[in-house]
Amino acid sequence: MFERVSREPRLSDKVADLLLETIQARGLQPGARLPSERELSEQFGVSRTVIREAVRALAAKGVIDVRTGSGLRVSAVEASAVSESMSLYMRGRDSVDYPKVHEVRAMLELQIAGLAAERASDDDIAELTEVCDLMEAELDDVEAASLHDVEFHRAIARATHNELYLLLLDSLGQALIEIRRENIAAGSGPDALDSHRSILQAIASRDPVRARAEMLSHLEKVEEYWRKRSATKRPPGGGR
Repeated sequence: MFERVSREPRLSDKVADLLLETIQARGLQPGARLPSERELSEQFGVSRTVIREAVRALAAKGVIDVRTGSGLRVSAVEASAVSESMSLYMRGRDSVDYPKVHEVRAMLELQIAGLAAERASDDDIAELTEVCDLMEAELDDVEAASLHDVEFHRAIARATHNELYLLLLDSLGQALIEIRRENIAAGSGPDALDSHRSILQAIASRDPVRARAEMLSHLEKVEEYWRKRSATKRPPGGGR
């Protein structure tokens, strides 16, 4: 019946947004020194209390590093921090379910497989082979096999020689590890290993088209296992 009343952002939030925009617009690199709180207070025309709140908010996000004795600096964001933030986001949202994650994973991993086939070094091929062998040796150990499964896909991402692919893949890793455990416990291990071997052969043959096709086939099998397990868990006549 009534329109929701919009709440104006706090002054410190506005300052934080402006600070972030300035850092991005000027292309400030990690370690770059920022003006002092007093100088920022004068430049923005706000109290130092407001500046402190804005700085605290950006520090909590990993944007600004507050160093005793050396003032404010632009933080160097570690790749692991980005992946961890994404993983926390995924775990904290019930609405981000497996089909959505799988959709993004498929888009990402098909590209990764094709690029790995074009760029993989002999050492990359050796690493992929080793991971497959380790998974085969511990196929009866659900936890170990699941971790080797994860590592195989991470090794493919490394073989692209573009660190951003591994960063993106790792951000989905935690959301998918439980699916891997459940699928392998349900008997998918041998099929997964066979698919890994086929993907490896395509990459080793430097065949990007086949590598993408083998990855697509693998991910479709993974999704099929998940659907079958979900169907058995679903109560009769209930839910989608």
